[in-house]
Amino acid sequence: MSTVVALSTPRGRGALAVIRLSGPEAIAIAQRLAQVDSFESRRATLTKLRAGDEELDQVLLTCFPAPHSLTGEDVVEISCHGSPAIVRRIIDATLESGAALAGPGEFTLRALSNGKINLAQAEAIRDLIAAQTDAAVKQAARQLNGELSKTLDPFKEKLVHVIVLLESALEFVEDDLPAPQVNQVEEILSSVISGVDGLSQSYGAGRLLQDGARIAITGRPNVGKSSLFNSLIRSERAIVTDVPGTTRDTLSEAVDIGGVPVVLTDTAGLRETSDNVETLGIERTHRAMGDADLVLLVLDGSNQLGPEDEELLKQTADTRRLVVMNKSDLPTFQSLARCVADVETINVSARSGEGLPVLHSAILAKLNSAGAENGSLLITNARHYDLLCSAKRELELARACFRDRHSEELVLAPLHNALKLLGQITGETTTEDILSEIFATFCIGK
Repeated sequence: MSTVVALSTPRGRGALAVIRLSGPEAIAIAQRLAQVDSFESRRATLTKLRAGDEELDQVLLTCFPAPHSLTGEDVVEISCHGSPAIVRRIIDATLESGAALAGPGEFTLRALSNGKINLAQAEAIRDLIAAQTDAAVKQAARQLNGELSKTLDPFKEKLVHVIVLLESALEFVEDDLPAPQVNQVEEILSSVISGVDGLSQSYGAGRLLQDGARIAITGRPNVGKSSLFNSLIRSERAIVTDVPGTTRDTLSEAVDIGGVPVVLTDTAGLRETSDNVETLGIERTHRAMGDADLVLLVLDGSNQLGPEDEELLKQTADTRRLVVMNKSDLPTFQSLARCVADVETINVSARSGEGLPVLHSAILAKLNSAGAENGSLLITNARHYDLLCSAKRELELARACFRDRHSEELVLAPLHNALKLLGQITGETTTEDILSEIFATFCIGK
């Protein structure tokens, strides 16, 4: 296998940059550039790199001989000054010495190929780099530490036990399985189905934790949408005045709500208008509502509901929404429950912050992100989710065939399929084409 090189820190200027080499010639290339005969393993060495007689940079160089390295191969990490020009010169020098440029995720792929990690852990590295919140970091770190693999292992062991039992029964076709073994097989299959289903059900929360959610704040003009927006992002981002129609365009900001990355969008107030600019803003409001995972419909709780409020309640009745009664700090405030039946509301004051913790909890509940709060393992990867759903279908088919006393062959076929599907999550039964597609999404240098 060739020796590859790549910049492992972000591109651009900085105090330091880290260049990584991996492969059979990694240490030899480093020795040629430093013009030394050897390096002490796993100890950072201050040295100067040269291309012929030209000094490239003074660096800290660390060698990790195989197999005790990140990739399982000889690895060299070079910490140099963070000038793009210096980085380019050092990488060019390694290429002239026999290295090749690494592809996306190639270091991680080599670690996978050499048994240092499994595929689920490799994908967790990508998720850890992309994590936007503390909760997303914790979930990715748990998967990187092998928690998903450890969760799946008992399921696979139970399936192997059932498969061995049924395969053995094929050798004695004249005898039926004893009643205790029949009950055992049914219990095992039901247990595995329940466990696989529980993992797949966590994907709703896991997807939002990884990808984030879009929330649109909407309502009539002057109900306090922009004030609520500012309160939720804890910054005076939107202009707030007493003049209706101040917000003419959508305004978005990213925020962390209970560990879920959320993009909040403040929108123009919904009303009939002849103002062309405001009309364009209202059109964008409707688009933002259509694209949102959740709509916060804000109403002015200090005034009686008008026809426009009632129309907005009807228009958003079939969307995922939260009805927010704002201005609870005013003496004229009244709950919507007294005005409209069967509509749950959250009473808040965007000005004082009253009710905002309740609103945060309601947002998380609507986004199905309870798993992010209670610390349970979540499925955050769409590939894992699809494989779990497919495995569950195969397991349910196997259980149905077993209960109907079909032949062992008909039960074994979906069981083998389910075992293969679960193995694809950790890479035990994954094809090269799928691996290439997965690692194409990694950054170069990782």
